[in-house]
Amino acid sequence: MDLTTAVQYIKGVGPQRARLLLRLGVETVRDVLFHLPSRYEDRASISQISRLSPGNHTVMGKVMRADLVSPSPRKPRLKILEVVISDGSGFLTAKWFNQAFLRKLFTPGQELLLYGQVKPNFRGTGLEMVNPEHEVAEEGETAGATGLHTGRIVPVYRTTEGLNQRQLRGMIHSLLQSFSSIPDPLPAEILRSHNLPDLRESLVHVHFPPGGIPLDDLNRGVSRYHQRLAYNELFAMEAGLAVLRMEEQREKGISFAPDGRLTAKLVESLPFSLTGAQERVFREIIGDMKAPFPMNRLVQGDVGSGKTIVALLAMLSAVESGYQAAMMAPTEILAEQHFITIHRLVEALGLKASLITGSRKEKDAAEEADIVIGTHALIQEGRSFRNLGLVVIDEQHRFGVMQRASLRKKGMNPDTLVMTATPIPRTLALTLYGDLDYSVIDELPPRRSPIKTRLIYEANKREIYRLIREETGKGRQVYVVYPLIEESEAMNLKAAATGMEALQAMFPELRVGLLHGRMKTAEREGVMREFKDGLIHMLVSTTVIEVGVDVPNASLMVIIHAERFGLAQLHQLRGRVGRGADQSFCILLCYNAHGDAQRRLEVMVETTDGFRIAEEDLEIRGPGEFFGTRQSGLPDLKAANLVRDARLVEIARKDAFSLLEQDPGLGSHPVLRGFVEDFWGKRLELFKTA
Repeated sequence: MDLTTAVQYIKGVGPQRARLLLRLGVETVRDVLFHLPSRYEDRASISQISRLSPGNHTVMGKVMRADLVSPSPRKPRLKILEVVISDGSGFLTAKWFNQAFLRKLFTPGQELLLYGQVKPNFRGTGLEMVNPEHEVAEEGETAGATGLHTGRIVPVYRTTEGLNQRQLRGMIHSLLQSFSSIPDPLPAEILRSHNLPDLRESLVHVHFPPGGIPLDDLNRGVSRYHQRLAYNELFAMEAGLAVLRMEEQREKGISFAPDGRLTAKLVESLPFSLTGAQERVFREIIGDMKAPFPMNRLVQGDVGSGKTIVALLAMLSAVESGYQAAMMAPTEILAEQHFITIHRLVEALGLKASLITGSRKEKDAAEEADIVIGTHALIQEGRSFRNLGLVVIDEQHRFGVMQRASLRKKGMNPDTLVMTATPIPRTLALTLYGDLDYSVIDELPPRRSPIKTRLIYEANKREIYRLIREETGKGRQVYVVYPLIEESEAMNLKAAATGMEALQAMFPELRVGLLHGRMKTAEREGVMREFKDGLIHMLVSTTVIEVGVDVPNASLMVIIHAERFGLAQLHQLRGRVGRGADQSFCILLCYNAHGDAQRRLEVMVETTDGFRIAEEDLEIRGPGEFFGTRQSGLPDLKAANLVRDARLVEIARKDAFSLLEQDPGLGSHPVLRGFVEDFWGKRLELFKTA
């Protein structure tokens, strides 16, 4: 038996239990060993029976009797196994319902370890445990003894119906005992340089921790042995990203030669000046575009920092050089918002822009246009471009690595520019976008006052009406955002359409507009133009205005049912105001918030710093949901946590990239090469050119 052996051939497993393990993603011996505990319980302290109180306890005592009883003649089939134990200080009854087969395990005189919830019996005359974890103590063991399921810090695993904790613990323990060593894919010199413990030792101590490791360290995954397993995963992830990066750098790309005429005209036509950060990032992009290999650059900037204009300047530079440019957004609404912003600007320069989404599939649109904006429809089979030179991808964390590659295949190794408004700490960005160069637009346009954010509960919503009158009385404009278009009885949310009618009746002197995702693009564009021109005083909308709308005169954002929105989405919506010199406000109207929802709203009130908000969002949602690792194309992490292990990410990245520079195909490290390929699975074809 080795690590690749199918799980059904492990002693005591068989086909039926193998099918249950498959539900957990466990197919091989290796998968079993790396099915790590999700948490730990402290069952190490043995309680005296005479001092027991309701709650979870571990006790040890001698079996006094073990009887099967039928509690009621009306339920003759119901059998209860009652086992009474004593530690000399008192007696405790343990009960198991309909588990008569356990009777043969217990004999009077045995020393028994039990763990479970102690509670008063139904007569109120004493205490009992129902369905406790149990273990027969070995001969000669005392109250200080430790078993596998009790009397120690015990691992608790993610499991499935039909497979219990005892079975998983027993299987993992047995496997660990059968391997005297476990081959380590990492080079010995790297292990020595970081003083990393042995791989088998780390697995043993993560599954069955020895005494002395604090329970909190175990549950947070920061013990020395957890970190060892995390490092292996992060090294494999970074090695895969290093291979991708090296392959892309070996490819021949386009050496763009822009003359600057279109970009100069665009900058002259803008009603504002570019910030220093925008100019710096654009210079970095142009430097990449002029190079002979494909650009792969991430541009990160907070809400309102001006990423779209920088991307448009890059697209115009591609057009100046005789190529097409394409921008891909994750949803139709965002694609349309970008189209509304961009097409008027480029058509004023004599260029043609096209929009391609799932509902707009003009056959020749991608071939005829200079700039194409769209959704995933851009990468569908049969879609061809005339000569695609630059690909801009908005909100990369919603796209997969392979989707990015699919769009690149529509041209001759076009340059790729990735934009995200989700602020991510640099270390984490290097992991998520490890095959990309990295730019940050870290400066907001001048003369902007910080947005004041207030949390208002339903009982005080008249305060919102006062603010609306106050701001519109000064000639300013208002956004009111609802989470749904139509009433939903199940969710009891206020609908945008109903809200618009109510607000129009309340403010007859104002013109109230409505914007939602079911409107046609031209209709939406008309509403947005009227709002931008000041003809609409208050715009009632769903989240379609989350991205891409710039109305400097809008000074008040009211978000209805703010507790229903995610933190990143709230931050994006708030960024629609505060774009002029006037003081702006964001009002979060809350109807019923608790737990994570309440915490999100408090964070919004405390800070406007996108990086701080991103860190809180990561902590609330966890990295898997935040990054959408399934969409990102990155492998799932079992031991590592991208937030907790940020320091390890940097170390693993440095080690992996350094090793790949010395040995690009890992030909001198075949075991490591196999480990990296297994880790990435079918997500990417690694080493295909090495």
